[in-house]
Amino acid sequence: MTHTMAATAGHEDETAIPEIDAVEQVITAARVAAGPEGPAPARTAADALGAAVAYLRSVQDPAGWWKGELATNVTMDAEDLLMREFLGIRQERETEEAARWIRSQQREDGTWATFEGGPAELSATVEAWVALRLAGDPTDAPHMLRANEYILANGGLENTRVFTRIWLALFGLWSWDDLPDLPPELIFLPSWFPLNVYNFGCWARQTVVPLTIVGSLRPVRSLPIGVDELRTGAQPSRRAPLWSWNGVFQRLDKVLHFYAKHPVRPLRRLAQRRAAEWVLARQEADGGWGGIQPPWVYSLLALHLLGYAMDHPAVKAGIEGLEGFLIREDTPRGRVRRLEACQSPVWDTGLALTAMLDGGVPGDDEAVLRATDWLMDEEIRVKGDWSVRRPNLAPGGWAFEFANDGYPDTDDTAEIVLALRRVKHPRPEALRASIDRGVAWTVGMQSQDGGWGAFDADNVHTLANKLPFCDFGEVIDPPSADVTAHIVEMLAAEGLTEEPSTQRGVRWLLDNQEPDGSWFGRWGANYVYGTGAVVPALVFAGTDPASPPIRRAVAWLVEHQNPDGGWGEDLRSYVDRSWAGRGKSTASQTAWALLALLAAGERTEAVERGVAFLVDTQRPDGNWDEPEFTGTGFPGDFYINYHLYRVVFPVSALGRYVRMAS
Repeated sequence: MTHTMAATAGHEDETAIPEIDAVEQVITAARVAAGPEGPAPARTAADALGAAVAYLRSVQDPAGWWKGELATNVTMDAEDLLMREFLGIRQERETEEAARWIRSQQREDGTWATFEGGPAELSATVEAWVALRLAGDPTDAPHMLRANEYILANGGLENTRVFTRIWLALFGLWSWDDLPDLPPELIFLPSWFPLNVYNFGCWARQTVVPLTIVGSLRPVRSLPIGVDELRTGAQPSRRAPLWSWNGVFQRLDKVLHFYAKHPVRPLRRLAQRRAAEWVLARQEADGGWGGIQPPWVYSLLALHLLGYAMDHPAVKAGIEGLEGFLIREDTPRGRVRRLEACQSPVWDTGLALTAMLDGGVPGDDEAVLRATDWLMDEEIRVKGDWSVRRPNLAPGGWAFEFANDGYPDTDDTAEIVLALRRVKHPRPEALRASIDRGVAWTVGMQSQDGGWGAFDADNVHTLANKLPFCDFGEVIDPPSADVTAHIVEMLAAEGLTEEPSTQRGVRWLLDNQEPDGSWFGRWGANYVYGTGAVVPALVFAGTDPASPPIRRAVAWLVEHQNPDGGWGEDLRSYVDRSWAGRGKSTASQTAWALLALLAAGERTEAVERGVAFLVDTQRPDGNWDEPEFTGTGFPGDFYINYHLYRVVFPVSALGRYVRMAS
């Protein structure tokens, strides 16, 4: 998932409407001045705002929603081809189109990265190499030799992540004996047990359960290629000391491997069947699982291996649903095909709605009402896995995707409430009831320490992180500063500042400020994102802008402003603190910093330079270029380029700046 900055101004009441109308008049005048040829070159913040709002209007779906592409990396495309090969449904045309896309993402040194401009990534490069071999690229082709050289120099297949080696094992290119074992009997462990499926974050939980089926069946299908060129022959590293958690789990893995070869067969078959029932119960209306690629793919593999035919309704729906995640486009080198790891229409629509309102669009505008009606229809009114820890909490709130009723999240819900409460809807009672349910559900999802995670309450047990199997990124969902900030701001906007839940959230945020004044951003890059979320939340919840925590945060932002006036932060800050607040300026990150500074009452040169950066870098169509990834899936492992971020956040920042100036 991923996530962003809170809707930081937007707590207007009736007295603020004239201000909104004034801004609307300014940007309408800018659009009229632009003429029929499109937006005129931006010269002022109002000009840029008018062009950006017009662009945002132009990309709204007739049904009311917005959705930007959610770009990740080529492992999505490589694994899609391997899945189709395993299932026996791979087609030549789709293989050629996917291979063309994978080749287009290779860098000059022969490698692939997990984000734009990032360092080479071994597992991504191995998976891309294997997929291109499957597509027919010869091993002695220059681009394949360059990739091979990098792979061998960086530890070869032996040094790749577990997921990569699972894909190799499916085709006999890696031994199942040399992979960590996770038995399907895990499904029997009760929720109070120290390590059970509900101690994983929802994304990991939905991935692990089907993988326990796949791993217990140890399938091997033939593949018309080999990977010997990628082996170094290195021996496994020595086991960790017995007195460490890693050492304990490494030895436990040996026991599990022994059991895998000598299971209690009736128990194992029952576990596989129970795990399959668990998987089937969580299939969504679009045929997928959780709206994200990993559980979707592994659930299909698990069901197939258990004998579910390709025309079984669940399998058929899963395969067909993936079509909706494919993007095809023509390029100078031919048609390409790429797979989105996820889609974010609910999230994007909530942010776009806030941006429109910040940009001066009236609360009863037709585009606003269409978006509102669509969001109201997307409200989730059924219980999901979150209810394991909150069994008495009534459902409410919103998820991230088109179809994900099992996993609403607190972050989406907070952002959507912040937007919806500003709408002048013809059915105010229905809108208020939807908002109230979302607020109540979100308050009920507060963790014991006062913060909020995204999908579950109190999902903080770190034991799952110690499993040898879990080297694919964050596998738990503890409270984070960005999510907690969005919710605190929502509660303050709803007039609940003095409520204990809000005050506990404020305390959590203050306690988790970094020594340098910033905040860590779990779902966006990174300290700019976290700080951009927390400062407005604290101010709107009553923290004095002159207080030391806010002053330290402002100082940190000003200190990290780039010479061009913008802000940027490279995703390497998740693994190397020296990158915190450092990186090429982007429109979204500049907007995050501006929203924080404006909320803190700053009217300084730093604000003016930031606004000038947005004005000067705007495209003629009203959008901004942003190839950089500024969204986060798993810190340190998986990153996202939300294509709508580059416009929704600048619109909010420019709108609030213009309003204050007017």
